[in-house]
Amino acid sequence: MSTGTSNRSQISNFYKYPVAERLRVLLERGLLSENDYHDLLAGRQVLNTGEADRLIENVIGVFSLPLGLGLNFLINKRDFLVPMAVEEPSILAAVSSAAKLARSVGGFQTDSDESLLIGQVQVLELSDADAAGEAILRQKDEILNLANSLHPRMVGRGGGARDVEVKTHPHSNGSGKMLVVHLLVDTRDAMGANLVNTMCEGVASLIESISGGKVFLRILSNLTDRSLVRARVVLPTSILAGKGYTGEEVRDGIIFATDFASADPYRAATHNKGVMNGIDAVAIATGNDWRAIEAAAHAYAARSGRYTSLTRWEKDEEGNLVGSMELPLKVGTVGGPVQSNPAVRIAHRLMGITSARELAEVMAAVGLAQNFAALRALSTEGIQRGHMTLHARSCAVAAGVDADSFDSVVNRLVESGEVKVWKAREIAAAMGKVDNKEVEDRPSITIQSPELPMLSESEGGHGKIILLGEHAAVYGSHALAAPIPYAIRAKVMPGEGSGGRVDIARWGVSDQLGGPHEKPRNSLHECLNLILGLLKIRERNLSIEMFTHLPRAMGLGGSAAMAVAATRALARYFGLKLSNKQVNDIAHECEKIAHGTPSGIDNTLATYGHFTLFRKGDPPMMNKIESPMAIPIVIGLTGVESLTVRMVSMVRDAWQNNRLLYDRLFGEINRLTLQAVDAIEAFNLPLLGELMNVGQGLLNALQVSSPELDELIRIARDNGALGAKLTGAGGGGSMIALCPSDDPSVMERIAAGMRQAGYGAITTKIC
Repeated sequence: MSTGTSNRSQISNFYKYPVAERLRVLLERGLLSENDYHDLLAGRQVLNTGEADRLIENVIGVFSLPLGLGLNFLINKRDFLVPMAVEEPSILAAVSSAAKLARSVGGFQTDSDESLLIGQVQVLELSDADAAGEAILRQKDEILNLANSLHPRMVGRGGGARDVEVKTHPHSNGSGKMLVVHLLVDTRDAMGANLVNTMCEGVASLIESISGGKVFLRILSNLTDRSLVRARVVLPTSILAGKGYTGEEVRDGIIFATDFASADPYRAATHNKGVMNGIDAVAIATGNDWRAIEAAAHAYAARSGRYTSLTRWEKDEEGNLVGSMELPLKVGTVGGPVQSNPAVRIAHRLMGITSARELAEVMAAVGLAQNFAALRALSTEGIQRGHMTLHARSCAVAAGVDADSFDSVVNRLVESGEVKVWKAREIAAAMGKVDNKEVEDRPSITIQSPELPMLSESEGGHGKIILLGEHAAVYGSHALAAPIPYAIRAKVMPGEGSGGRVDIARWGVSDQLGGPHEKPRNSLHECLNLILGLLKIRERNLSIEMFTHLPRAMGLGGSAAMAVAATRALARYFGLKLSNKQVNDIAHECEKIAHGTPSGIDNTLATYGHFTLFRKGDPPMMNKIESPMAIPIVIGLTGVESLTVRMVSMVRDAWQNNRLLYDRLFGEINRLTLQAVDAIEAFNLPLLGELMNVGQGLLNALQVSSPELDELIRIARDNGALGAKLTGAGGGGSMIALCPSDDPSVMERIAAGMRQAGYGAITTKIC
């Protein structure tokens, strides 16, 4: 993150650029990485339905919100670009304008308390609640030790249970008191709800033993008043003047409006909603629980027994307008929501925040800025005009108004007082710019995936597609496979603290590496332990970070590429000299963990990165294939994980039950594969496409396709693919569509059709 008063958050006329140019500006300023730039440009930051299905229940799709940037923020002398996910017009423009004004006089100042969450344990059936509370406090060290034993890794990171408090409340029926035990927990940079709930569950029996009562509820509180954040800004009247109002008039109007909100809960609700317009938008963009944040803020606003304003705007001795706010804000920068959502990861990188407390302070400054912008509009020209203008722009877009007449239509729409889509069409039709009829839905534009460089032989691990030969290769048939310029790289660094870590951000993996004698928690841990053992590396305090363009479990060789990348990175770090054959052998052993009885194709392609005719054996046959020109391919992603072990096992069971039939199928697949080699070397793409189509028919006979794969194949063929088939184990994962080399529009149509149907698409070339 930049320090000092750099201008990373100031981008002149940013709102005037098309989206692609905005992204280019961010890339050129170093605010976006190449990967993030291409992902945003192609819309790949959005969760697909498969990813969403792993997050919540009963998924039927993915809902989206616009993601924009709050500009100009200077907070504690540091520059911040602030990602905000929100659908309401005017919020981004208003908050950026307020931040620009504050920036000119030094920006916002923020600070925060130590961030603690409260877990509550309710104790009933007590003869003397006060005496039970005293007993709890006498043994609070024992309670804290038990709570912290449940999460030793959090304690190792400097967090954990800090203190115990007790409170008593009368029962509603008048029969004595209940006891409530508060467990105060520092969750560091995590939101921490699950952690605190686990601690409350874990200490419940001990609290029962000490108190002699019966524990009922055990759950965290969302009133996070031990995580208070404060924001402040001082605005001279000289910068407040405008739109026919003096600076003093603007200042006094904002103060009068705040007094109204302080005195009247009906006004306070709307006033505080304006604050949360800013805070919630940042919370959603950064993967935080905005519902918990809202609950805490409104509960805190009513802490006196009367609901009131969260902000204060007043005049200091110099006549300046001074705004301040204190509210509870418990947020996180690590954990499941951050790791599982690619858009959230991009938002975190854009902000450059260093901790959860810093994120909370930025959010408080955004909330205060948003409140100022709303109050200034209300106390001067009124807020409705600005809202109407932005709503009119949305209506003009929906009406299909062209760029040349856009501003004119917007202005006339506002003047008409009927800010509706139908009115925008009527105005545009009168100007001769659109037909006065319903505008049909337009297909979204497909942006071709970026050309990514292939890896050098000694670098990372390659992804792959199989043109022909899936499943049959396990039984000794040939397979034809090609590397794709979507790969995995790995970096090894010294670990921090005790024990190593492995992080694969794009796959949502961030976990301890585990010791050599520790039972592996999953196949990734088992593979990494195997690699470390085979390389005779005893040092385990390592951090292994992997950077991938490959989607996980989509049949594109991700597990093999991961094994190759990790092996090569560890060899470099420890100065080991490994041949490609040694790397390939290690990766093949890892593939046995991941896939049971692998053919060896994935690890071979991941290691060597050549267009290859492969046949298993000892040693395997690996003939390099030469294509006269690059072959255009669209890869369709179902979003359904392809479980290779399950599919290979299913085919093996069928083969064992009817060997004669399945051997004939494998023989046909083998003949197609060898014919495909000739077609490639002659660059006869129509023939290669026919062979792929027949190959898909044989894979259907093996029963390894799926409804999603079949739909993608149909979309590809309907849009001009020469051939289309699944690639990999099937059952989900991916398919490939062969495109003509002389008509790039076919590739675009195929990819667009796939995306419109809700699937992922990658356009690339193989050679």
